[in-house]
Amino acid sequence: MPYIKLDSHLPGITGLLETRKDTAQPIRDLTQFLLRGQNTLTEAERELIATVVSNGNECRFCTTAHTAAANLLLGEETTCSLVKDDPDTAPVSGKMKALLHIANAVRVSGKNVTPQLVDRAKSEGATEQEIHDTVLIAALFCLYNRYVDGLGTALPDDASYYNTLAQRLVNHGYTRLPQGYSHIRP
Repeated sequence: MPYIKLDSHLPGITGLLETRKDTAQPIRDLTQFLLRGQNTLTEAERELIATVVSNGNECRFCTTAHTAAANLLLGEETTCSLVKDDPDTAPVSGKMKALLHIANAVRVSGKNVTPQLVDRAKSEGATEQEIHDTVLIAALFCLYNRYVDGLGTALPDDASYYNTLAQRLVNHGYTRLPQGYSHIRP
């Protein structure tokens, strides 16, 4: 049960963002820019970063939501499952493996990002912007994970909610729906 009053039909982050639209807007803008903006990392790769960080932080809502979005973008479910278990065994590029290690280091502490991790990413072809964006995406999802779990948000009653959410994230991005969310009220 959430620690503050939230709309019961909006589980996870959505209810929090709707409760404080003023604080939500800058967070949404940053997330939209980082995960859907122009980048040399694909949208699927950026969703994998969000998934790995959320999974490591044990945030069930965010892990499930971003796993569903990554799976949809990838067109399959194996990669995301393997990345969560061990990036080194996943069918992703060496560059992506190195970036996921950086993301996992950020998840624990920014000070855990070492010159060795950065050098490995660079040796695998990561640009400085990709390293920057990986760190920022990882830090942003630490914020989201702590926001969602710190206020005890509810999980959806129906697991199919995550597929609907993934469709919305892939097709609409992270901006607020123009009509809001009253249309999904039961």
